[in-house]
Amino acid sequence: QVQLVESGGGLVQAGGSLRLSCAASGRTVSMYAMGWFRRAPGKEREFVATINWSGGTTYYADSVKGRFTISRDNAKNTLYLQMTSLKPEDTAVYYCSVKKTGTSREYTSYDYWGQGTQVTVSS
Repeated sequence: QVQLVESGGGLVQAGGSLRLSCAASGRTVSMYAMGWFRRAPGKEREFVATINWSGGTTYYADSVKGRFTISRDNAKNTLYLQMTSLKPEDTAVYYCSVKKTGTSREYTSYDYWGQGTQVTVSS
């Protein structure tokens, strides 16, 4: 089993930055793909970014490309999401996830999930 705990969310003004972290425990996730998803009020969970096991391959949603950066530190069993130039439409609960096989934009293909961290961007 893998337990995931997100942190780093909060309230920020538009144009600001936040860095989310996701600490994994229970077993090493260094050989697994990982991803970030988000769910805004009244909306479906949507893909944000994903990264392969080595960190050498990343994919982003068009809505965050150029503003968000996904990265990982396998020695620390931790995933990150650096968010810059935040917009009010980025307001959502952000979830960390682990996928035992390759990267994917489909949240249904992920095996483990954290509880989420709230990000609120004020205008």
